[in-house]
Amino acid sequence: MTQRAAQGTVHLSADRPADVKEAAVTLSKGGLVAMPTETVYGLAANALDAAAVESIFIAKQRPHWDPLIVHVSDVTMLERVVRQVPEAALPLINAFWPGPLTLLLPRHLDLPEAVTAGRDLVGVRMPSHPVALSLIREANLPLAAPSANLFGHISPTTVAHVLADLNGRIDAVLDAGPCHIGLESTVLDPTASPMVLYRQGGVSPAQIEAVVKRKITVYRRTEDVTKAAARPESLPSPGVGIRHYAPRARLMLVHTQGDLDDLLHHVTPERTGVLLPLGWTAPGWTGKEFQWECWNDPAALARTLYTGLRALDAMRVNTIVCPLPPASDEPLVEAIRDRLLKAARET
Repeated sequence: MTQRAAQGTVHLSADRPADVKEAAVTLSKGGLVAMPTETVYGLAANALDAAAVESIFIAKQRPHWDPLIVHVSDVTMLERVVRQVPEAALPLINAFWPGPLTLLLPRHLDLPEAVTAGRDLVGVRMPSHPVALSLIREANLPLAAPSANLFGHISPTTVAHVLADLNGRIDAVLDAGPCHIGLESTVLDPTASPMVLYRQGGVSPAQIEAVVKRKITVYRRTEDVTKAAARPESLPSPGVGIRHYAPRARLMLVHTQGDLDDLLHHVTPERTGVLLPLGWTAPGWTGKEFQWECWNDPAALARTLYTGLRALDAMRVNTIVCPLPPASDEPLVEAIRDRLLKAARET
């Protein structure tokens, strides 16, 4: 039997086919459903319904200059979202879909402009999570689904995270347990020459280059992005805002064990939390602490990063101290670095 959370958000279970059908019906009627994906929980709405799309922005308190990602269950559904699939995108679709790769493709004219923040390209991906695919198929709709959190806050990887931000603001959440990857998808523009990687994720630049047989460009933030957010004007891609994925507490990054030891001598323990990887130490530390995963296990680090930041935030600390993994060719390490550097930005 369906359980209703406080203030109205319905808690559905992915283990019950009737609940998946209920979520699909809610979406078909223009409602909002937080759905699991392999990356993070997404806040889904009918991508072809302008009013439903608008409700995403309202629920998340998301500015309209930040475009959304549309999720499809098969290549045929792409015809309802994009005008055409560029030849350059086909090998990427064949290699990485379903999976954590979002492609920027020419948007279908029937797609509401709010989905793309008025731009000509729409971010599209096919998730690999079986529940997400089942929900999209059951609804028979492409689903616009940014992360199911308040704008700028830490993305959710569990239903508890979703409800902490959006309880009472959305119609339902479909619970399938913790997300497997725990970080948002890679975002790539295959229509540009060279192709542009806008956001690091579970698919690396090296993996993409191996498929397309050419070098790609990694997008670098500039002052123009800050100005775009302030004017406001639309951003070129989801996930490129200057300060994003952030806890409410101030995030301070350190590079070495020595840096950590020194910093912890200059903060107030009662109001400071530490995200401490296995193998790192904090001798004599009396403040809040979250035991992160092993430094040499990028998958585990990625899967628990947002959980750790949210846990320390919930302890009402003013400052969170977190080691920054050294640069690496491992895609999840680069994605972790990207999220932490964005979260630590002051602007």
